[in-house]
Amino acid sequence: MASESIKVAFLFNHDQAHQIAHALPTAIALMELAPNLDIVIATTNDIITKEIRRLAEKLHKPDINIVELKTVSPMTRLAAYTFEKFLPVKKLGIYKDNLDFFRSLDILVVSEKTSLILKSRYHLDHLKIIHTRHGAGDRAVGFDKMSALFDHVLVSGSKIRDRLIKDAAVNPDKISIIGYPKFSLLPEKPRLLPMQANGRPTVLYNPHPAPHLSSWYEDGRKILDYFYKSDRYNLIFAPHVMLFHRPFVLTIDQLRLRKPGKIAQKYWDAPNIHIDLGSAASNDMTYTMAADIYLGDVSSQIYEFLYYPRPSLFMNSHNVEWQNDPNYLHWKTGDVLSDIDNLDQALAKSGQRHMDIYKPVQEALFNQSFDLSDEKSEKRAAQAILKIVDEIKRG
Repeated sequence: MASESIKVAFLFNHDQAHQIAHALPTAIALMELAPNLDIVIATTNDIITKEIRRLAEKLHKPDINIVELKTVSPMTRLAAYTFEKFLPVKKLGIYKDNLDFFRSLDILVVSEKTSLILKSRYHLDHLKIIHTRHGAGDRAVGFDKMSALFDHVLVSGSKIRDRLIKDAAVNPDKISIIGYPKFSLLPEKPRLLPMQANGRPTVLYNPHPAPHLSSWYEDGRKILDYFYKSDRYNLIFAPHVMLFHRPFVLTIDQLRLRKPGKIAQKYWDAPNIHIDLGSAASNDMTYTMAADIYLGDVSSQIYEFLYYPRPSLFMNSHNVEWQNDPNYLHWKTGDVLSDIDNLDQALAKSGQRHMDIYKPVQEALFNQSFDLSDEKSEKRAAQAILKIVDEIKRG
């Protein structure tokens, strides 16, 4: 069993709360499996701390130990004040300003990749960094060479494992398939929105923020306008929470800068449209469970939506040759539209095409993406972490 001299931290260092559910259930499962292990939850802002408290209550662990890390350097604060509207300066500054905390750790569990700076820049070579990932999507950035720099990677299913080995050259011995801890937060029964009392089919429009991938910049307002004029459908507009977080969206993997702009008041006021740009419901699968039809582009939330197979549609706003591209594997689960003019017909046919063509495809891809079993995913993840704890003890 784990020694109390080993210190493990789960770090949640992001502007929004969308990554918490991918790792917090594992942290709580680890606390239950190894009560003598020194485990701390580290957050970096009030938004994250508040959401962790909320989800910990749902997971029956209200007394969770949280340390909130701060940016203390005047240089970090000045840089954040100057550039934060474009770049995640504070997120990076957290590492430099809290090196004593990170030096005190044996294991750091994270859901993103910026933490690798602790090894590459600050040379904390003793620190074992475990990547939980966030989501089970297909985007190339999820399988870049940085993935191989982690000491261990926890993955949801064979699709992720196989591609990490092939594309990122991750050592198979450094990968554990654990399922999807976020699914432990699913409600027993999907929560419906008040507007759904009208009985209309409800479409979830879920665009990604990345300018070179998202449908929002080219087609988003046309989509809102279609549903604004519709007397047949409800719309949940719940984009990726980072789409409207800053005045501009900057992507580094392919250098792009775009302004998402504003949403006209008429869409906020429409009785058949529900808009959520980043509340807790955007992160806990409320909308993926409540909708009847998915409309999106490259967000990994499509795979969470497929927990219950349902009709799906995708906007190809960039004229991508996607058919044999693994980065668009999820587009095989529904019709792909190159023009908003085809949306009305595609929606009308989506139910029948789902039954005739796409349902078995969805089920197969879901099973490749999520290796679920009778044992809870977070317990499997915690057991994988305990193996690394034992390696440290032996080493």
